[in-house]
This record gives sequence, C-alpha cells and structure tokens, in this order.
Amino acid sequence: MMDAGRIKQRVQARMVAVSVVLMAGKFLAFFVTGSVGILTDAMESIVNVTAGFITFYSLRLSARPKDAGHPFGHGKVELISASVEGLMILVAGALIAVEGIRRLFAPQMPERLDVGIVVVAVAGLVNWVAGWYSIRMGRRYDSIALVAGGRHLQSDTYSTVGLVAGLALLYFTRIPWIDGALALVFGSVIGATGIRILRKTVGGLTDKADRNVLEQIVRTLSGRRRPEWIDVHNLKAIRYGSLLYVDCDLTLPWYYNIAQGHDACEALQESLRTGFDGRLLVSVHTDSCREHHCAHCQVCDCPYRRSPFRVVQPFTLAEMTKSDETRSAEGEE
Repeated sequence: MMDAGRIKQRVQARMVAVSVVLMAGKFLAFFVTGSVGILTDAMESIVNVTAGFITFYSLRLSARPKDAGHPFGHGKVELISASVEGLMILVAGALIAVEGIRRLFAPQMPERLDVGIVVVAVAGLVNWVAGWYSIRMGRRYDSIALVAGGRHLQSDTYSTVGLVAGLALLYFTRIPWIDGALALVFGSVIGATGIRILRKTVGGLTDKADRNVLEQIVRTLSGRRRPEWIDVHNLKAIRYGSLLYVDCDLTLPWYYNIAQGHDACEALQESLRTGFDGRLLVSVHTDSCREHHCAHCQVCDCPYRRSPFRVVQPFTLAEMTKSDETRSAEGEE
C-alpha cells in the first residue's frame, strides 16, 4: 500500500501536468485574440505551473523522516511552498491590474473572441475539477499545500465565470475598453486570493494557535476522560505538515507512584492518537493535585480526600489552554 507522502506527490504531479496543458491553451488563445482579459488567465497559469513545481518539491521534502537536524520532521516546508505560491499570486494580480489600467487608456479591440471564450471556459471547468480533486486529497491526507493549491485552482474558476461573461459582453458590444476593465477587476481578485493564502500560511509558520484543532482536542479528551485526570492545562498544539505535536500538563493524585503516573499519561496519549487517527505526537507533564482539587476530583477511593466531591470540573478550551503563569496570577496552583 502506498504511503501518504507518495500519494500526495502523485496528486501534485497530476496538478502540474494539468496546469501545463491549460497554460499552453490560454497563451495560444491570447496570441490568437490579443485580449488582455485572456492574458490575465494566461499569466496566472504561469503562477500555477511554477507554484505547482514548488509544491511538488516541498511535498517530496516534507515526506522525509525526522532526522538529527530536523527532530520534528520537514512538514513545515509545505507551509513555505504555500507562502511562495501566495506571494506569486499576489504579484501576478498586481501586474495584471497594471496592464488593465494601461489598456483602459489605450484600448484595443481583440480579434476572434469566440475562440478565446471557448478556450477560457473549458480551462475554467478543468480548473474547478482539478481544484476539487486537490482539496479532497489534501483534506484526506492532511496536506495544507494540496488544499491551498486546490483553492487557488477553484478561485481561478470563479473568476473565469466572470471573465467569460465579460468577454461575451465585449464580443457583442464591441466596446474595446471593456477588455482593460476585465483585466483590472480580475487582477484585483487574483491579488486578493494571494493575500488570503499568505495570511493562512504565515499563521502556520509563526505557530499561531489553531482554534479548531484545540477544540477537537478538548472534545476528544472530554469524551474519553478518566477519573484520575483531575485537570488538564497548559495545552499547546503545533502542526508540522500532516503531523500534530501536542503538549500539555496533566494533574494527577499526588500520591500516585511513577508507574501509575506513567499509565495515566499513556492513557491520555492513546486517547488523542485515536481521536486524530494516529497523526500526532504527545508530550505530557504531570502535576500533583492540591486541596482545592478535591471538590472536583472523581477518584472515589482517594484515602487523602480533604473535602467532599461536589461537581465535575468540565474540560473547556479556556481552562485547558491556560498557562501555569496565568493560573498563578489568578490565584490557582
């Protein structure tokens, strides 16, 4: 059975092949028509092909196992490639918008627009299908690079719908400045797509907390909670490609010996691995319980209980992500 890394590389190779064919078709349509509106699609295809090769290389590199120089693996290369793609998309959008402005002041009527409209429409449909496939496989194998590439391809399709409509309007009205206006509008749309991709990837590169992942961790531990897990806090999660690294503090009964503490930590780690299909590493630090925990502790046979049990303290995102420093400032231990 092929591993996830090889599958992601094969998917991306298919995306690159499709992008090369579409780029050739779009440039052919531009040379036939001379339409700067069609040039917007052709220019973005250069970005697609270049970014596709970068993503393919990054997927090969990210699939390498951990080594002494990269103890957390090479997964963040996927974020770097997605950032490069976002930057290239932004630059391409700016260049297209500038050309659109130039054509507004020096309009030219394109030729054989019927051929260009057909080529752009077919390319848009192929882009949407390819993007859907890339997003589907990226989510299945947890690849932010494939998802980013797929969204980029589908964003091409959405802009292509408007571009085809604009080209059709140009074809029937024969008003030349419409061509420049199309380039200006869709160049701006392309640039906005690049900005969105950059914002997401920069967040990943700077280890911005992923609220969705943290909430999934909270739900997983709440559903598999054991009585001796008195409290979980200082929770952090960092993504490296398709792997997730989780770190947290676990409060256990203070009288537990090393073996009991080890078993409790193993149970928590196994719960998270099961909830995330094994695609994570977990590091757990243990803390000893204090007297104020007794009211919420579910260990019914505790020989050292200082106060009666009142109510279970639910696991919440706000409490589980608090650091020791924050708890100390709030008067907790």
